[in-house]
Amino acid sequence: MKNAALLLTGLFLAAAAHASETKAPAKPDLAKGQALSTQVCAACHTADGSRGSPANPILQGQHAEYLAKQLTEFKEGKRANPIMSGMAAPLSPEDMKNVAAFYASKQAKPGFAKDKALVALGEKIYRGGIADRNIPACAGCHSPSGAGIPAQYPRLSGQHSDYTEAQLNAFRAGTRQNSAQMTGVAAKMNDREIKAVSDYIAGLR
Repeated sequence: MKNAALLLTGLFLAAAAHASETKAPAKPDLAKGQALSTQVCAACHTADGSRGSPANPILQGQHAEYLAKQLTEFKEGKRANPIMSGMAAPLSPEDMKNVAAFYASKQAKPGFAKDKALVALGEKIYRGGIADRNIPACAGCHSPSGAGIPAQYPRLSGQHSDYTEAQLNAFRAGTRQNSAQMTGVAAKMNDREIKAVSDYIAGLR
């Protein structure tokens, strides 16, 4: 009995020592993230990830987990883009977390739809999907407001329609291959539907 008690005490002390040695993951360093943004990312995404060229995504307010995942997949070649693969190549996991957290800390600015004739169709697809082709509502994963779900689905609200349209086309064509779910959705959509939902998303808030 005494030996068992001593053994339990020893196990407890060993576990406590191990727990004290195990450090919690370091919090992202926003200052380092800002420096990376200025030095590496600003030419295409602006210094704070705001509304730059419509061909490039708005990064302000995007979920840090999603941004870090995309950078990792650019670096590993899971998401094909010659420019971004080159930019991500020298970044460490810590760098990615820092710059992702910096962009996530910024308040995203609202956008607006451009094509009034397509807004109604875009809203219908976003909120209700297309039942006869088993296309799910975008809102089911990205939320009715376009806020998305951290670590799973990106924030979409206010995103450049040109960029969203390009990504949906890339999923449909199979040139973007890092989301089987989105490839399946986009494969069932025609050009007009992709353009409509992309434009609707740009004005979503």
